[in-house]
Amino acid sequence: MTDLIVRKMRFAFAETDVPFNWNEQNPAFSSMANAVSFLAIGFEKMIVQLIKEAMPLITDPTIAEEADAFVRQEGQHSTAHRQHVKGLIRRYPGLQETLDEVLGMFDDLTANKPIEYRLAYTADLEATFTPVFKLMLDHDSTLFRPGDDRVASLFLWHFVEEIEHRSSALVIFRSMVDNELYRMRMAPSIFKHVMDTIRIACAGFNKHVPLEERAVDSLSMFAKHRNKQKLRKLIPGLRYEDFGPMPRAFDDLPLGEQLVALGGVVRSQMPKHNPGHEKLPALADKWFRKYDEGYDVTRWYTADRKEVV
Repeated sequence: MTDLIVRKMRFAFAETDVPFNWNEQNPAFSSMANAVSFLAIGFEKMIVQLIKEAMPLITDPTIAEEADAFVRQEGQHSTAHRQHVKGLIRRYPGLQETLDEVLGMFDDLTANKPIEYRLAYTADLEATFTPVFKLMLDHDSTLFRPGDDRVASLFLWHFVEEIEHRSSALVIFRSMVDNELYRMRMAPSIFKHVMDTIRIACAGFNKHVPLEERAVDSLSMFAKHRNKQKLRKLIPGLRYEDFGPMPRAFDDLPLGEQLVALGGVVRSQMPKHNPGHEKLPALADKWFRKYDEGYDVTRWYTADRKEVV
C-alpha cells in the first residue's frame, strides 16, 4: 500500500504580480527555477497521459495504487506551476509562445514515442531529482528564503514531494519494462530532450522579458552559450547580441556539494539504482512535520510572521 499523500496547494499567484526575478539576490537561480516551472507543466502533462495509458496494462494492484498516487501528486504540481506561469504570462504575454513551444516538445513525445520510452524518460529524470533537490534544499537560506514567498514555497513543496515519491517512477518502469539496459541506452536522448526544452524556455525569457527585469542572460546556465558569447564579444565582425550578465545559479554553493550532487545524478542512471538509499535533505522532514501540524506551507517563510501580526 502506498504511503504517498496527495496535497492540494494554492499559492495566491493571482493576488499580486509575479516577478520574473523573484530572488533578486540570485537572478540566475530565479531564471533557472522559472524554466523548471515551464518544464514541469509539459513533463507532468506527459506523465498524466502516460499513466492513463499504462494503467490497463498494470496487473499488480500494489503497483497500480502507487501509480495512481504518483500521478495525482504530479497532477497537483502541474496545476500549481500553471498558476505560476500564468502569472508570468500575465506580465509578459510573449511567454505564452514559449509555453506553447515547451508543451509541444512533450506532446511530440506522447504522440511519437512508445510507452516503454516514456516510462524510461520518467524514471530517468525522476531518479535525478533527489540528489539535485537535496543540494537546493540544503541551501534554501540563499536560494529560496530571500525571494517571493509564493514562488519559493511552490518549489519547496514540489521538491519535497518529488523526494517523497522518489522511487515511484522506477518501480512503475521496472514492473512494466524491467530492462535496465534499455533505460541506460535511452538516457542520452532523454536528457538531450530535457536540456533542449529548458533551452527553449530560457531563450524565450531572453526574447520576451526585458533585461532590466530578468537581470541575467537566461541562457547563461548553458556552458556552450557562455563560451559562444565570450567568443563573439572578442572577435570583431562576429554577430553579437548582449543578453546580459552570465552568472550561474549555483556559483555561490560549495563546489564539493555540487560534485556530490553530480555524482548522485550519475549514480541514479545505473542498473539496480535504489532511490530509497539516497541521503535526504533535513528540510524535507521538517516540511512534512510542519504540514502535518497544520502550518501554512504555501507561505513557508512568512506564515509565522503573518500569525504574529
